[in-house]
Amino acid sequence: MCGIVGYVGNEAALPVLIEGMRQLEYRGYDSAGVAIAASGGIARVRRAGQLGNLEEALDGAELSGTIGIGHTRWATHGAPDDTNAHPHVDSSGKVAIVHNGIVENFDVLKEELEAEGHAFESETDTEVVAKLVGSIMESTGVSLLEATLATVDRLEGAFGLVLVHADEPETIVAVRQDSPIIVGANGHAGLVASGIPALLPYTRDVIPLENRQVAEIRPGSVRVLDFEGREVDAETVHVEWDLDAAEKSGYEDFMLKEIFEQPEAVRNTMRGRVDKQGHITLDEVTWSRADIEGITKVVVVACGTSYHSGMAAKHAIEHYTRIPVELDLASEFRYRDPVLDEHSLVIGIAQSGETADTLAAVRFAKDMGAMVVAITNVAGSSIARDADAVLFTHAGPEIGVAATKTFLAQLVALNLFALYLARERGVMEADKLSETIDAMRALPDQIEEVLTLQGEVHRAAKRYADARDFIFIGRGVGMAVALEGALKLKEISYIHAEGYAAGELKHGAIALIEGGVPVVAILTGTALYDKMLGNVQEVKARGAETILIAPRNDERARSLANEMFEMPTTKPLLTPILDTIPLQMLAYFVAKERGLSPDKPRNLAKSVTVE
Repeated sequence: MCGIVGYVGNEAALPVLIEGMRQLEYRGYDSAGVAIAASGGIARVRRAGQLGNLEEALDGAELSGTIGIGHTRWATHGAPDDTNAHPHVDSSGKVAIVHNGIVENFDVLKEELEAEGHAFESETDTEVVAKLVGSIMESTGVSLLEATLATVDRLEGAFGLVLVHADEPETIVAVRQDSPIIVGANGHAGLVASGIPALLPYTRDVIPLENRQVAEIRPGSVRVLDFEGREVDAETVHVEWDLDAAEKSGYEDFMLKEIFEQPEAVRNTMRGRVDKQGHITLDEVTWSRADIEGITKVVVVACGTSYHSGMAAKHAIEHYTRIPVELDLASEFRYRDPVLDEHSLVIGIAQSGETADTLAAVRFAKDMGAMVVAITNVAGSSIARDADAVLFTHAGPEIGVAATKTFLAQLVALNLFALYLARERGVMEADKLSETIDAMRALPDQIEEVLTLQGEVHRAAKRYADARDFIFIGRGVGMAVALEGALKLKEISYIHAEGYAAGELKHGAIALIEGGVPVVAILTGTALYDKMLGNVQEVKARGAETILIAPRNDERARSLANEMFEMPTTKPLLTPILDTIPLQMLAYFVAKERGLSPDKPRNLAKSVTVE
C-alpha cells in the first residue's frame, strides 16, 4: 500500500503535498517523492527512506507551481531506492505519475515500448504506465485524460493512478482499479489521495472512486467517468471525523494512543445499536427475517488480525445461532473451490475495506449467489460498496500499522451481529440475550480497568525484551487471542513468536520449549481451565517463563506465573476483547525496549491492496 496525494488550485502545491504525504506515510515509507508541473516542464525530487529524507532534499529547492503529485512508497517492483521512487515520468519528461498497486502485465508492455525506442531508468511497473500514456499522447495528440482512458484497458492487475502533464497545468487525472482513490474539491482547489486524512484540511465531502472509474480533477471541480469515457454520477461521502483524531495527542506513538482509545472505539461501535432495553438495531442490515432464517451456513473470510477476529466470531456465531461456521484465510478461499449458494452467508472482515484478498473473496462469494456482509472501519471503502450489508466499526482513523483498536471494534461488531442473527432466528432466550448485551455494555469501563496494567506490562516487557522466541497458547476463543498476541509481537518487535492451540503442544510444539523461553497462556474464557493449567505446568516443568492472562484473584494461576495480568470478569465469548489488550501493550513495550518504531514496522504497510 502506498500513499498518494495530488493538488491543483491557486495555492503553492508543494506544502499541500508534503502535509498530505505526512498524513499517509503509514501506508508506505520505503521512499517518497513529489513532482510539480510548472513552466512547461516537470520538476521532481525523490528520496529513499522515510518522508524526512525527502523534506531534507527539498530544503531550499525551487519547486514552485500550483499543481503537483506526491507519493510515499511501499516497494513491490524494484528496490526501495531513489531511482525506483515515485513519481515516474514518460520519455518526454512531461507526464508524471504515481501509482499504488501492481500492473501484472508490465513486462509485456515494457517490451513493446522498448521496441519503440523508449528507455527505462527504473525497475518499476509504474514507469511503464507513464511511458505508455506519454507515447499515446505523442503519437495521437490527445489529452491526458483521453490517453489515460486508452491506457487503462491495456493494464492488468490492481492500480490506483494519479497523473499530471506539464502542458495541462489545471488538470489531474486519477484512476481506480482495486486500489483506493479518493477525490474531492472545494471552491478553488481539486484534490486526490489514497486516503481520506490527506483531504480533510480542504474538504469533508469526498468521492471514493469505484472500480473502473477515472476522475478529471480541476480547481474547484471533479468529473468522474467510467473506463469507456462515459460520465457517471458519483456518490459523495461526508466525513464526520477530523484531523485531530489522527494526531498523537501527547502520546509517544500512534500505537500507544490507539491502544488507549479502545474504550471509546468500543463505545462507538455499540453506539446507536444497543438501547437501554437491550434491543439490537443494525440499520445497515436489511435482510428479511425469512432470509436470515434460511441461512444454512456462515463462512468468515479475512486476513491477518481480521482473521483472528473472525476466529473468535466463529465461536460466538455457532454458540448463539447454532449455524455451522467455516473460517477461511481470504487469500486461500477462492482456490479451495468452496461450496456456496443463496443460503450461505459470507462475512468479509477488513479494517481498511481495501484488502485485496478479502475483496476478491467477497466478490467471488457474490458471484456464487451467497449473501455477503462486510465488517470494516472505513465508510466508502470497496468492501462496503461490494457487500449486501455492512457493519461499520466506527473506531476512528487508525494510523499505527499494527491494528489495535480496530481489532477490538471488529470483535464487538461481530458479537453484535451474532446476537442479532440469534434474535432474528428466534434461537436465543430473551434473558440470555439481555445478559450478554449487559456484559457488552460494561466492556468500555472494563477496558479502562485493563489499561491500568500498563506499568505491570512494561515491567514484563523489560524482563523479556531480549528473548529470541515467544510461544502463545490458548483454547477456544483464547486461541484467537494467542494468535493475535503472537502476531503483534512479530509485527513490531521482530521476535519470533508463534501461537498454538494449547492441546497441540504435545503433538510437536513442546519441543521448542527450553529454559527461559517465555510462554504466554490465556486462561480466561474457557471451560477447559484445568486443562490450560495443566499445559502451563507442562511448559514450566521444561524451564519456560510463564506470562499468564488470568481471572482476578486466581491463586492457582498465580502459583505458576512468572508474570500475571489479571482480567475483569465477563462472558466467556467476550473475553478476547479484554485479554488482547495486555498483549498489545506487551508487544508495544518490547518494541520500545528494543529501540524499534511500533508505528512503522519494517516491510509492512497498513493495508495490503495487492495479492
